[in-house]
Amino acid sequence: MRVRAKRTPLPERLTLSSEDGDVHIRLRQDARARRYLLRIPTDQSGPIMTVPKSGDLKRAEQFARQHLEWLVSRLNQKPDSVPFEDGSIIPLRGENHQIMAMGGLRGLISVRSSENRPMPELSVPGAPEHISRKLTNYLKEEARKDLTLACTQHSETLRRKFSAISIRDTKSRWGSCASNGRLSFSWRLVLAPPEILDYVAAHEVAHLAEMNHSARFWRICEELAPHTRHAREWLKTNGAHLHAFG
Repeated sequence: MRVRAKRTPLPERLTLSSEDGDVHIRLRQDARARRYLLRIPTDQSGPIMTVPKSGDLKRAEQFARQHLEWLVSRLNQKPDSVPFEDGSIIPLRGENHQIMAMGGLRGLISVRSSENRPMPELSVPGAPEHISRKLTNYLKEEARKDLTLACTQHSETLRRKFSAISIRDTKSRWGSCASNGRLSFSWRLVLAPPEILDYVAAHEVAHLAEMNHSARFWRICEELAPHTRHAREWLKTNGAHLHAFG
């Protein structure tokens, strides 16, 4: 009886050298995968390779080397991250705002604008070390308000009810619709122009009628949001940049 040799477990990551420096690739073995897949998540967590159940480190490295030039090119195109700190400029509903730390003052975050300022300001009270947390919570609540309003309007038009809305920092999708009618969205949509958030809301509400991406689904989506095609192109071009903030 032939005894099968144990397969060596994959390491957590693979490191390749390039002219631009070392490239670190996370490895993830997936029993459902049929082929090797290399991608760069929009959350700036770095490249990740999906390896089939029958795959091994040698073939994973060969696959990565075959696509190293493409990978380095894509990594160089990624936007620099913008921290939530005093002086940083971030978009809110598609318009640039500058973060202003208000020191030890208590109170709520507010938006200030005047003719003497080049752009609106996001005034954040409290100590500087709390700016990131406070601003993230503020943006999540603003996203919830905008998405709740948009989803309510679209669901009334479609005459379909959703059960709840949750706001998360999703990595691979902007929204989702569960079979129980629960809608989930990325809070980062509040950074985009309002019509982009509106499209994603319409997209997920349309799934209340069609839990697929059939031709009928897209007809419903475009009826709810006539700017669907524009919004999809905008997300394809600019979506990754939204993950650079915070």
